[in-house]
Amino acid sequence: MIHYSIDVLAALKEAGYSQSFLKKEKILSGSTVSQLRKQQPISWSNMEIICDLLRCQPSDFLEWTPDD
Repeated sequence: MIHYSIDVLAALKEAGYSQSFLKKEKILSGSTVSQLRKQQPISWSNMEIICDLLRCQPSDFLEWTPDD
């Protein structure tokens, strides 16, 4: 199972990107912010935006664990 290994919204906030800023500036949609809040999957393009904002790799916030 793939899941978030960190609180992505908290990491974005720490980097200076509040949820309201992300939505207001149309960086991420409200539905994407909601998906992140609920720890739900997001699109590849949104993952790329997060990587750009946080200057990181997807593996810095995604983790795979086996379904046992």
